[in-house]
Amino acid sequence: MVAYANYPVSAYAEEQILPADRVVPVPTSIDPIIAAAAIFKGLTAEVLVRRCFKVGPGHTILYHAAAGGVGSMVCQWANALGATVIGTISTKAKAVQAEEDGCHHVIIYREENFVDRVMEITSRKGVDVVYESIGKDTFEGSMACLKVCGHMVVFGMASGEHEPLRFQKVAEKGIYYTAPSITLYTKERHDLLAASEELFSNIEKGVLRVRVNHKYPLSQAAQAHSDMESQKTTGSIVLLPDA
Repeated sequence: MVAYANYPVSAYAEEQILPADRVVPVPTSIDPIIAAAAIFKGLTAEVLVRRCFKVGPGHTILYHAAAGGVGSMVCQWANALGATVIGTISTKAKAVQAEEDGCHHVIIYREENFVDRVMEITSRKGVDVVYESIGKDTFEGSMACLKVCGHMVVFGMASGEHEPLRFQKVAEKGIYYTAPSITLYTKERHDLLAASEELFSNIEKGVLRVRVNHKYPLSQAAQAHSDMESQKTTGSIVLLPDA
């Protein structure tokens, strides 16, 4: 079996012609549905924790939307690499999953100020890296959570684009800012293969558990989007061809 490692817009078709250099082999031990759920989110997680900022023992990370598909995998992976993981989520129900996925500290952002809580957890030192995919609603707070010479990794802007970076704001702490693109990090085939092999190896070994909590027929793709946007989903969403 093979998986297509590209942006998920290609999911809205029952058949398609694929460029051979973007297809990666999937171990026979991994279920096709798990592979479908894992390939894009898992490669995103690999880029975040192994390339943009190499997470390791002694590091403290902050991840927003920790119960989402990418968040679930990042938190598990970072935990396995020895980091202290802080995750923000929206509800108590999602807090349970975040804890199961390796978050040492879970912050329900609707009930408490995540900046205050992060600074309390870190004894006012701040975190080594923030994985930011929310955008304008959390960006300023995320910046405040970083320690001196911390890393801001921005890979999405779900709530809209954040305010322009000001030199003085960045210089106050010597912050490193990066906005990674998965396609750039895996542009060369050898990088794509190495990332996918590490991803599937960790799934096989049980280091990463892929949560496929929601399955929709392809004809209900719009409903899947609606549920995701209204924060009704956790983990990964898989679209299946209609019977």
